[in-house]
Amino acid sequence: MAAVLNRLPGSDCVKFCHRAVDELCGSKSSCRSDTADTLSLSESLNVLDSLKAFYTLAVVNNYSDEEVLAGMTDLDHSHTKALLNVLRSRKAEIHAALLEKTNCISSTSLQDFDWQLKLALSSDNISSLQTPLVSLNLNVKRNGHVTPVAIEMNREELNTLISSLEAANKML
Repeated sequence: MAAVLNRLPGSDCVKFCHRAVDELCGSKSSCRSDTADTLSLSESLNVLDSLKAFYTLAVVNNYSDEEVLAGMTDLDHSHTKALLNVLRSRKAEIHAALLEKTNCISSTSLQDFDWQLKLALSSDNISSLQTPLVSLNLNVKRNGHVTPVAIEMNREELNTLISSLEAANKML
Protein backbone atom coordinates (compact mmCIF):
# COMPACT_ATOMS: atom_id res chain seq x y z
CA MET A 1 0.00 0.00 0.00
CA ALA A 2 2.77 2.44 0.94
CA ALA A 3 4.52 2.37 -2.44
CA VAL A 4 1.27 3.00 -4.31
CA LEU A 5 0.08 5.69 -1.89
CA ASN A 6 3.44 7.49 -2.11
CA ARG A 7 2.84 8.01 -5.83
CA LEU A 8 -0.13 10.28 -5.09
CA PRO A 9 0.47 14.02 -4.67
CA GLY A 10 -0.09 15.27 -1.10
CA SER A 11 -3.43 16.98 -1.78
CA ASP A 12 -4.76 13.92 -3.63
CA CYS A 13 -3.65 11.72 -0.74
CA VAL A 14 -5.76 13.77 1.70
CA LYS A 15 -8.79 13.57 -0.60
CA PHE A 16 -8.25 9.84 -1.07
CA CYS A 17 -8.05 9.27 2.70
CA HIS A 18 -11.28 11.21 3.21
CA ARG A 19 -12.94 9.14 0.47
CA ALA A 20 -11.86 5.95 2.28
CA VAL A 21 -13.43 7.23 5.50
CA ASP A 22 -16.56 8.28 3.59
CA GLU A 23 -16.94 4.73 2.27
CA LEU A 24 -16.23 3.30 5.71
CA CYS A 25 -19.02 5.48 7.08
CA GLY A 26 -21.50 4.36 4.43
CA SER A 27 -21.19 6.99 1.68
CA LYS A 28 -20.49 5.52 -1.72
CA SER A 29 -18.50 7.88 -3.89
CA SER A 30 -16.21 7.42 -6.84
CA CYS A 31 -12.56 7.86 -5.96
CA ARG A 32 -11.59 7.21 -9.54
CA SER A 33 -11.66 10.84 -10.65
CA ASP A 34 -8.98 11.95 -8.14
CA THR A 35 -6.55 9.14 -8.88
CA ALA A 36 -7.21 8.31 -12.54
CA ASP A 37 -4.00 9.97 -13.71
CA THR A 38 -1.78 8.34 -11.08
CA LEU A 39 -3.25 4.95 -10.14
CA SER A 40 -4.93 2.14 -12.05
CA LEU A 41 -8.41 1.02 -11.05
CA SER A 42 -7.15 -2.08 -9.25
CA GLU A 43 -4.50 -0.05 -7.39
CA SER A 44 -7.11 2.50 -6.32
CA LEU A 45 -9.44 -0.21 -5.03
CA ASN A 46 -6.65 -2.06 -3.21
CA VAL A 47 -5.37 1.10 -1.52
CA LEU A 48 -8.93 2.11 -0.65
CA ASP A 49 -9.54 -1.27 1.01
CA SER A 50 -6.22 -1.03 2.85
CA LEU A 51 -7.02 2.47 4.11
CA LYS A 52 -10.45 1.36 5.33
CA ALA A 53 -8.83 -1.57 7.18
CA PHE A 54 -6.19 0.77 8.63
CA TYR A 55 -8.74 3.29 9.88
CA THR A 56 -10.93 0.52 11.30
CA LEU A 57 -8.01 -0.99 13.24
CA ALA A 58 -6.81 2.40 14.45
CA VAL A 59 -10.24 3.34 15.82
CA VAL A 60 -11.19 -0.08 17.21
CA ASN A 61 -7.85 -0.45 19.01
CA ASN A 62 -7.74 3.25 19.96
CA TYR A 63 -4.20 3.66 18.66
CA SER A 64 -2.21 6.66 19.85
CA ASP A 65 -0.44 8.92 17.36
CA GLU A 66 2.86 7.17 18.13
CA GLU A 67 1.38 3.73 17.42
CA VAL A 68 -0.03 4.97 14.11
CA LEU A 69 3.31 6.52 13.15
CA ALA A 70 5.17 3.32 14.06
CA GLY A 71 3.07 1.38 11.57
CA MET A 72 3.59 3.89 8.75
CA THR A 73 7.39 3.88 8.40
CA ASP A 74 7.26 3.16 4.65
CA LEU A 75 5.21 6.27 3.83
CA ASP A 76 6.53 9.72 3.04
CA HIS A 77 6.25 12.20 5.90
CA SER A 78 3.56 14.26 4.13
CA HIS A 79 1.46 11.15 3.46
CA THR A 80 1.85 9.92 7.04
CA LYS A 81 0.78 13.34 8.27
CA ALA A 82 -2.25 13.26 5.94
CA LEU A 83 -3.34 9.82 7.21
CA LEU A 84 -2.92 10.93 10.81
CA ASN A 85 -4.79 14.22 10.31
CA VAL A 86 -7.73 12.45 8.66
CA LEU A 87 -7.78 9.91 11.50
CA ARG A 88 -7.75 12.63 14.15
CA SER A 89 -10.44 14.73 12.49
CA ARG A 90 -12.84 11.89 11.70
CA LYS A 91 -12.21 9.42 14.52
CA ALA A 92 -15.59 10.02 16.18
CA GLU A 93 -17.39 9.63 12.85
CA ILE A 94 -15.58 6.35 12.12
CA HIS A 95 -16.35 5.10 15.62
CA ALA A 96 -20.06 5.91 15.22
CA ALA A 97 -20.19 4.16 11.83
CA LEU A 98 -18.50 1.05 13.23
CA LEU A 99 -20.95 0.98 16.13
CA GLU A 100 -23.86 1.31 13.71
CA LYS A 101 -22.56 -1.59 11.63
CA THR A 102 -22.16 -3.69 14.77
CA ASN A 103 -25.66 -2.84 15.97
CA CYS A 104 -27.15 -3.87 12.64
CA ILE A 105 -25.57 -7.33 12.61
CA SER A 106 -28.95 -8.88 13.22
CA SER A 107 -31.24 -8.59 10.25
CA THR A 108 -33.86 -6.53 12.10
CA SER A 109 -33.44 -3.56 14.42
CA LEU A 110 -35.85 -1.20 16.17
CA GLN A 111 -35.65 2.33 14.78
CA ASP A 112 -38.44 4.10 16.72
CA PHE A 113 -41.51 3.37 18.82
CA ASP A 114 -44.64 5.08 20.09
CA TRP A 115 -47.24 3.90 22.58
CA GLN A 116 -50.74 4.95 23.61
CA LEU A 117 -53.03 3.91 26.44
CA LYS A 118 -56.64 3.43 25.39
CA LEU A 119 -59.80 2.54 27.26
CA ALA A 120 -62.21 0.22 25.45
CA LEU A 121 -65.69 1.69 26.03
CA SER A 122 -67.65 -0.65 23.80
CA SER A 123 -67.28 -4.28 22.92
CA ASP A 124 -69.29 -7.28 21.79
CA ASN A 125 -68.28 -8.93 25.04
CA ILE A 126 -69.59 -7.39 28.29
CA SER A 127 -66.54 -8.58 30.25
CA SER A 128 -64.17 -6.53 28.10
CA LEU A 129 -65.92 -3.21 28.69
CA GLN A 130 -63.73 -0.46 30.14
CA THR A 131 -60.60 -2.54 29.67
CA PRO A 132 -57.36 -0.56 29.30
CA LEU A 133 -55.46 -1.38 26.12
CA VAL A 134 -51.93 -0.43 25.13
CA SER A 135 -51.31 0.36 21.49
CA LEU A 136 -47.63 -0.08 20.64
CA ASN A 137 -46.37 1.18 17.26
CA LEU A 138 -42.89 0.04 16.24
CA ASN A 139 -40.78 1.15 13.29
CA VAL A 140 -38.55 -1.80 12.46
CA LYS A 141 -35.62 -1.61 10.03
CA ARG A 142 -34.92 -4.75 8.02
CA ASN A 143 -32.48 -4.81 5.10
CA GLY A 144 -32.50 -1.01 4.91
CA HIS A 145 -36.29 -0.67 4.77
CA VAL A 146 -38.37 0.68 7.67
CA THR A 147 -41.60 -1.22 8.29
CA PRO A 148 -44.31 -0.11 10.74
CA VAL A 149 -45.63 -2.76 13.15
CA ALA A 150 -48.72 -2.13 15.31
CA ILE A 151 -49.53 -4.22 18.40
CA GLU A 152 -52.52 -3.87 20.73
CA MET A 153 -52.30 -5.56 24.14
CA ASN A 154 -54.43 -5.88 27.24
CA ARG A 155 -52.98 -5.71 30.74
CA GLU A 156 -52.00 -9.39 30.94
CA GLU A 157 -50.29 -9.35 27.55
CA LEU A 158 -48.42 -6.18 28.50
CA ASN A 159 -47.23 -7.75 31.76
CA THR A 160 -46.00 -10.80 29.83
CA LEU A 161 -44.11 -8.56 27.38
CA ILE A 162 -42.51 -6.56 30.20
CA SER A 163 -41.45 -9.75 31.99
CA SER A 164 -39.91 -11.11 28.78
CA LEU A 165 -38.00 -7.88 28.16
CA GLU A 166 -36.73 -7.78 31.75
CA ALA A 167 -35.54 -11.39 31.46
CA ALA A 168 -33.77 -10.60 28.19
CA ASN A 169 -32.15 -7.53 29.77
CA LYS A 170 -30.82 -9.65 32.65
CA MET A 171 -29.24 -12.04 30.14
CA LEU A 172 -27.23 -9.16 28.64
